[in-house]
Amino acid sequence: MIQTKTFYFNDLRECCYVLWDETKECVIIDPGCYSESEKDRLKKFIESNELVPVKLLNTHGHFDHIMGNAFVAETWNVKTFIHPLDKPHLERTSYYSDMFGYKIDEPPLDTIDIEEGETIGFGHSSLKVLHTPGHTRGGVCFYCEEDGNRFAVVGDSLFAGSIGRTDLPGGDYDDLMNSLLGKLCKLGDDYRILPGHGPETTIGHELATNPFLGK
Repeated sequence: MIQTKTFYFNDLRECCYVLWDETKECVIIDPGCYSESEKDRLKKFIESNELVPVKLLNTHGHFDHIMGNAFVAETWNVKTFIHPLDKPHLERTSYYSDMFGYKIDEPPLDTIDIEEGETIGFGHSSLKVLHTPGHTRGGVCFYCEEDGNRFAVVGDSLFAGSIGRTDLPGGDYDDLMNSLLGKLCKLGDDYRILPGHGPETTIGHELATNPFLGK
């Protein structure tokens, strides 16, 4: 069974997730670690639990979610997986981060493309890819279909009580609503939602209470 660990990184309180199973192989999703102490926290957790990172997954390419891409790739010699429509965000990292007053290491650009319907494997486990444009053109969710442990890592598509902003480059409100109501929310009410910022929630709870998803 997949286990999850959440880290809150950088001043924007971005959620980074480490997922692993009984084999100790793990994937790191959206490593937004910025300071040396944040990078050290991530490294110590992985080492103390004897985990073996095998892949770096990005839900999208906004700078607050990829601040630690270079660190993770170099420390554990892993490849970055991202939707091809969001690779331009990686290529313009310095431009975007400078606008907000951050200086971050350039993320690796030798990435592996991921598309809707693909399966990302690690250990004895797997995640499926759901393309959910709207916050960015290449935004994706990674979801797990394990009985009794169904969850989705959704980046900035959906939050507890809110949705991702669509006023940034590549954002589109109609696309986001189609992604949420036409794809993500159809996974099932029991799915845990692990967002890019803020607390965990469930699809059922959001469909019942989220004003953007109101019936």
